[in-house]
Amino acid sequence: MTDILNRMPYARFLGLQTLVSGDEVTVIMPFDDKLIGNPMLPALHGGSTAALLEMTAMAQVALSFPGPRLPRPINVTVAYLRTGRPIDVFARARISRAGRRVAHVHAEAWQEERQHPIASLTAHFLLDNQD
Repeated sequence: MTDILNRMPYARFLGLQTLVSGDEVTVIMPFDDKLIGNPMLPALHGGSTAALLEMTAMAQVALSFPGPRLPRPINVTVAYLRTGRPIDVFARARISRAGRRVAHVHAEAWQEERQHPIASLTAHFLLDNQD
């Protein structure tokens, strides 16, 4: 999974890391001051949270359906559920359904407790599993 994320320049910029436990893969976005969007609160920038979720989903699809290129997003919807605080963020994705060409993915990001996500993503990705 780390190799997949290393192919994405923005994932490298965000410093994304992976943690594998059994068949579960968690992507971690370590806190950095550059991730602050509202310094008055302070709160994480929504764009960095959305990028974390999209890249987590894309990496999960690429891992499950390997191909010569990364899966391409068709549509992405992000729901911001609570303010992201200036601490590390964790994300996991699961493929809800996949056909021959399209995969439907759901991802969630949380900070201290997984049952209290700060944002969620629903997306469709075009699979590129053709040689």
